[in-house]
Amino acid sequence: MSNKIHIGTLNDIPRLGARVVQTEQGDVAVFRTASDAVFALADRCPHKGGPLSQGIVHGEKVTCPLHNWQINLCDGQALPPDEGCAGRFSVYVDAEEQLFLELP
Repeated sequence: MSNKIHIGTLNDIPRLGARVVQTEQGDVAVFRTASDAVFALADRCPHKGGPLSQGIVHGEKVTCPLHNWQINLCDGQALPPDEGCAGRFSVYVDAEEQLFLELP
């Protein structure tokens, strides 16, 4: 069973930026790319728990602000040579640019 929650609008997140949503499962970082694609990951780097929401978004990746690990926004996987995965959440943008986060 899933739970969809309204988290704002696309314009609430700056391009190449992130917004943190507090949930019962912990903080979720919602990212917006330069092309307006939106992704949601647990706001915790798999390396040492750094806040991914404070990282630099480039392409469809985010670089952790603590130790420069690069995390793929599509699946949460760390890019080689690093290994690990940040939890991924489904996020949807409707026709009116409203954002919805799907929680398990």
